[in-house]
Amino acid sequence: MASNRHLGRIIALQALYEYDFRAGLGDDSADIDDILGRSLSHYGKKIGDREFVENLTRGVVKEAKQLDAAIAPVAPEWPLNQLPLSDHEILRMALYELKYFGEQIPPKVAINEAVELGKLFGSENSSKFINGVLGTIWRQMNARGE
Repeated sequence: MASNRHLGRIIALQALYEYDFRAGLGDDSADIDDILGRSLSHYGKKIGDREFVENLTRGVVKEAKQLDAAIAPVAPEWPLNQLPLSDHEILRMALYELKYFGEQIPPKVAINEAVELGKLFGSENSSKFINGVLGTIWRQMNARGE
C-alpha cells in the first residue's frame, strides 16, 4: 500500500498545484473536485487508497489558512508567497498528514514522503528546506502534546 500512497501523494500534489496556480491567476472556475477527479481518472486502477488521496487533497484546501499559519513562523526568512508553489504545497500536505492522519501514518513517514516529493518536484535545496521546516514543526507539536 505504501507505493500506492506515494503515487497518491503525487496526484494530490499535482491537483493542489494546479488548483492554487489557477486560483492565483484569478481563475474562478478552478474547482478542486474537478481537478482531482481528472487526475484520479488517469491513475484510478493504480491507486489502492483513493479515499486517502481525496481526504488529503480536500483537507489541504479546506485547512490551507491554518496550515500556512503554522508554517510561516517556522521559516520567517521565506515568506509563503515567495516559496516555490511546489514546496508550499508539499509543506501543506505533510503538515496536514501530521495533524490529521497521525493515527494512520507515522510522522517520520509523512516527513520522509514530503522530502522525497521535494526531491522530485522541487529545486536543488527543496528537500533540505522541507525537512528542516517539518522537523521543527513536529518538535513543536510534540512539545505541546499534539
